[in-house]
Amino acid sequence: MNHSKIYEYRFADVNHSKKQIVWKEVADYIYKLTNRPETVLDPAGGMCEFINNVPSREKWTIDLNGEFLDKYADKSVKKVIGNNLTVDLPQNYFDLVFISNFLEHLESQEQVAEFLGKMFQTVKPNGFIAVMGPNFKYAYREYFDFADHTVCLSELGAAEHLIGAGFNIAKICPRFLPLSFRGGLPVNKFLVQTYLQMPFAWRFFGKQFLLVAQK
Repeated sequence: MNHSKIYEYRFADVNHSKKQIVWKEVADYIYKLTNRPETVLDPAGGMCEFINNVPSREKWTIDLNGEFLDKYADKSVKKVIGNNLTVDLPQNYFDLVFISNFLEHLESQEQVAEFLGKMFQTVKPNGFIAVMGPNFKYAYREYFDFADHTVCLSELGAAEHLIGAGFNIAKICPRFLPLSFRGGLPVNKFLVQTYLQMPFAWRFFGKQFLLVAQK
């Protein structure tokens, strides 16, 4: 699958300034929710919107494409080039591992379990993992509008995977953020901050789950 061409097409009409506004506030929200972690890993950094914005002291991200990371990752981010299922990572090291919109791209439920097991090893005792992704329960109509979506997950299935990896569930939000940035909803700092502080609104707009678990 040619991910570069797919993503170029997928994000052609996405307002990237809107994405930055959203991710700055989401990163701050996750940072506070997980006790202000000092060491953070985003093992599927994508365009690095989360890892660039989280105000932690030490920040790592992983990608297969070194040129991609050179383009998007800030200089403050430690870049690891390779497959996040097989790269060498320090054991019991990170205060937080944050995973966004990645599990659904894996090849099978077994591979999801393998990946989360690897993340368990790299989180320090009492550290956190936060997982965000499309909830098939609420986004089934649009779920396969994305060519690289393969694994179907709900918040309950993702929670079972985290338990299976060894984590203890701390928080489950079946609905958190909207599915994508393709829509024309207005976005500014005040609206995003207000949305994140009003969980009752999530049930109207949220199609992605958020889970937080602890080692």
